[in-house]
Amino acid sequence: MSTTTTPAPHVWRPSNARRIVLDGFLPVPRGTLPTTPPPLSWPAKDPSDVLDYEFDVTAALVGNEGDAITTVAVAITPDATGDLVLNSSAADGSRAVFWFAGGQSGTVYVVQITIVTVNGRTIGRAVLLPVLPLASAAAAATALTTDAGATITDQNGNPILTGS
Repeated sequence: MSTTTTPAPHVWRPSNARRIVLDGFLPVPRGTLPTTPPPLSWPAKDPSDVLDYEFDVTAALVGNEGDAITTVAVAITPDATGDLVLNSSAADGSRAVFWFAGGQSGTVYVVQITIVTVNGRTIGRAVLLPVLPLASAAAAATALTTDAGATITDQNGNPILTGS
């Protein structure tokens, strides 16, 4: 009897840690003014990270069984050499997943997402994605430090070095 072993396929699921869920579209009671919701924001990423970020629009499709995302457009600002890059995107029903890489440390990027559904709905939102130096490198031997050993930095977060 012959046995054949093949690798099991990997089922990829986006991380819940980087998911934004679009709130429902609730009516505003008469006599009140609608308030502007806070900006949508994903958790920060390090410039060296390549991570998946999810945007769930289920609330916009409630009551419309069978409606799903057909196209996704993404514009990122600022957009210069070395800035945040969209590596790929995919949609599964009412969720869109984006893979982002790069970015300048200390920059908050605006990711403008435009989603079109099977039934012709268009959903557009701006989501903030901060890029911060989360992976700290060891300080240079000539960096100034406090008595507790913390590196002293300038206003841009760069270590202050002693002269050579």
